[in-house]
Amino acid sequence: MGRTTRRTSRKRSKLAGRAIAASAALILGGGGLLAVNVYANAEESPSSDVGSRNQIQGEGSQATTISCPDVGNQLPEVPQDARAEVDRRLAELDSQITQAYARFAEAENPEDRSAVLGPLEEQRRPAIDSIRTAIDRSGTAPENLDGMAPCTLRADDDGPPQDGTGQDQEPGQGQEPGQDQEPGQEPGEDQGQAGNGPEAGDFVDITSVRPNVQKPRNQRGASRGTFTTRCGTNENGKFNPDNVIVAPGVSNGAHHMHDYVGNQETDAFSSDQELAGGRTSCRNQGDKSTYYWPVLRLQNGNDEDDSDADGGGRDKNFGEIQTPDQVTLKFVGSPVGKVTAMPRFLRVITGDAKAFTNGDANANASWSCTGFENRQLKDKYPICPEGSKVVRTFNFQSCWDGRNTDSANHRTHVAFADPRSGRCPQGFRAVPQLVQRIVYDVPPGPGFAVDSFPEQLHKPVTDHGDFINVFDRKLMQRVAACINDNRRCA
Repeated sequence: MGRTTRRTSRKRSKLAGRAIAASAALILGGGGLLAVNVYANAEESPSSDVGSRNQIQGEGSQATTISCPDVGNQLPEVPQDARAEVDRRLAELDSQITQAYARFAEAENPEDRSAVLGPLEEQRRPAIDSIRTAIDRSGTAPENLDGMAPCTLRADDDGPPQDGTGQDQEPGQGQEPGQDQEPGQEPGEDQGQAGNGPEAGDFVDITSVRPNVQKPRNQRGASRGTFTTRCGTNENGKFNPDNVIVAPGVSNGAHHMHDYVGNQETDAFSSDQELAGGRTSCRNQGDKSTYYWPVLRLQNGNDEDDSDADGGGRDKNFGEIQTPDQVTLKFVGSPVGKVTAMPRFLRVITGDAKAFTNGDANANASWSCTGFENRQLKDKYPICPEGSKVVRTFNFQSCWDGRNTDSANHRTHVAFADPRSGRCPQGFRAVPQLVQRIVYDVPPGPGFAVDSFPEQLHKPVTDHGDFINVFDRKLMQRVAACINDNRRCA
């Protein structure tokens, strides 16, 4: 397959549409959410046919999306010679769900929505069988793959309500009476869901959240230094809906658009050699690493240039892509000891793009506002006070197995340190931890969302970040030395 670079040429507006957004969201004193009423594009109005945007509203607890078992999470071990075939088939499963979700969202009644499940299961079985066959040639496939073909329908409000920190929330906790719905609105009614999300319940006033950030204490011998690499904010506009880590060789493998900083040659077809020889947006040319994350869009009624493109409108991602105000890429140390230099081409994914349907086992979203970053939200978007900006923070895994630069499920070769002690699991060693902080100047209120797989409904818990280490080896040694020597370097 020929190598292509998928880019979106587009206008870059941080504050465009403030007047539209202000009228679209009613905010009570202190930033409390009353109601949301945003539209997917400039051509849609309150009286337009919501079916044209595959919008499901006012369903209460009825089914609002498709939930399928994540086959990739069940594959911690895949023989090396089977990985290319397995990756292609996993991407095929994602595309099947995306197509089924489009039919589901267009259906006019519950019977038609349920009817998508049978054909979807029949599509999934051959792909899963191909995964099993590829693994069995050189190893043994997991026994539970047969049971992963059927999918279900689920409601947006499945499970107990949460307060955004992962804790079950008591009725009325964190908001004033009357803040959760517009006068005269029926309970359970979606409050202005744009396209296929988000909805009013996905936002919370950051001032109502208690401080919740806790870090392990530094022990004797801790590595307290930092190394900051400056790679811009993607002001040059590099985007594509590929994912070279999860779906190498597959165009539109992510079904949502990514921002990229660092390596400018990154797309689905990039080899290690191409990345090593690529251009970089980083000030230090020894850092050709790839840093990417789902774009954040302002849902102010204006379409982006990708409204009819893969990863954009074709995958139910609408609105103006926002250029971050700031992107900080900082590598930090371990609270219990020295760090080891990362191996070149180490691949790390933090968070789970499918956390809404998968559950939060691999979720690692952290949303907040400037001035309030001791309050981090996991499953809610923040409503920030006037003058405060939205912040996304990604704390990447800081422990490496000492052998592999990737793994079959792209997770088991790295791990998080224990949140209380700061120690790595047995058999893992500490490496410089990437802490990625992205700041946006968006209008106050609930009119924004990250891109997502369409069936994930743009939920904030699905936020995630991806990193491929393409530091020059000598520079990475300097990074580790700087951190271990307790210096601040850049």
